[in-house]
Amino acid sequence: MSHMKALKCRECGKEYPKEALHVCELCFGPLEVSYEYEAIKKALNRKEIEKRPPNMWRYKELLPLEGEPTVGFEVGYTPLIRARNLEKALGVKELYIKNDAVNFPTLSFKDRVVAVAVSRARELGFTTIACASTGNLANSVAANSAACGMSSYVFIPSDLEQTKIQGTTVYGSNVVAIRGTYDEVNRLCSEIAGKYGWAFVNINMRPYYAEGSKTFGYEIAEQLGWKLPKHIVVPMAGGSLITKIWKAFKEFHTLGLIDKVDTKVYGAQATGCCPIVTALKEGSELIRPVRPNTIAKSLAIGNPADGFYSAKVMKDSGGWGEDVSDDEIIDSMKLLAETEGVFAETAGGVTLGVARKLIEQKRIPRDESIVVSVTGNGLKTLEALNGKIRTPVVINAKLSEFDELVATNKGYAVKV
Repeated sequence: MSHMKALKCRECGKEYPKEALHVCELCFGPLEVSYEYEAIKKALNRKEIEKRPPNMWRYKELLPLEGEPTVGFEVGYTPLIRARNLEKALGVKELYIKNDAVNFPTLSFKDRVVAVAVSRARELGFTTIACASTGNLANSVAANSAACGMSSYVFIPSDLEQTKIQGTTVYGSNVVAIRGTYDEVNRLCSEIAGKYGWAFVNINMRPYYAEGSKTFGYEIAEQLGWKLPKHIVVPMAGGSLITKIWKAFKEFHTLGLIDKVDTKVYGAQATGCCPIVTALKEGSELIRPVRPNTIAKSLAIGNPADGFYSAKVMKDSGGWGEDVSDDEIIDSMKLLAETEGVFAETAGGVTLGVARKLIEQKRIPRDESIVVSVTGNGLKTLEALNGKIRTPVVINAKLSEFDELVATNKGYAVKV
């Protein structure tokens, strides 16, 4: 049974039918899904959720489908890791990594949103799935459309990391590289969506697509024993993820699944593309577009669609936003890998780098629980590490040469 009520404008509140719509015709505000929470409250409780399979669909009453999902059955319920080595390195008491770097099937949180968008698009009768992407979404749209037999078109900036391009083309998708930034790609896709009538997951299907991100927040609450962390740090590109994590926390409280929402939410951006953080620091509600210049290409959206709403979440929750340089991104990627064995993409370096800054600034206390959001796998952004990490020492297959290597202590000292 579906508990979707309608699509509702986030600005003026006008309601719309549950179709492939994303913009209010009255005030041009964005649309989002509203639900019948009283009905959900009767159907959903902790015990019911806990007995379901460990995937994102254990929260299906809070997701925008009218029937059962038709793709992405193994998506979600990724590990929440108690990062004890990283706690020591940062000098904090309680730190967790929510690790969507191992999400199925394409190793990023985008598998959550695409599973919802594709399932809903099929309900609405679409046969072609499309997207504008900075990489992770491209991978997921290509993989999930292949899995359910739909054709797909993926539009990307031409300077995207090669690993992400190959991780899209391998699925047989129609991949079109555009000379320009993501924002220019997205503008073109808006025209294509209008002309060809395809299901663009992050344009005309955006209200449904965005809801998939809520499962990231639901899982954190459940994995912490039906309570929330005091602090959570979230990467921001278009700004949707941070708003949906906050919505997830609020929904769980509305349904009585958690006792209270007292989490402070912090947004993380790269210095080379930080329009949301800049507006927050300036105390402005105007998000001024920028031209991205950062190695964190998955976060390189200069004109974020949900920038205003993500800034509002940070302010309403009592959190903050910060940005980090490319060098700080690399340093944090290495720190996470060396302490916890978690290889995050550049976006993960942004998130941990910002968490480190906020801890040093004393905005995040050292003695309270912290969750750092890792949303993609480091195998996707290998180019960023070129020349930044140690290369293997080459020796002949002789014990004497290895003995000499250890004796000279070239980073290969034997631990006793």
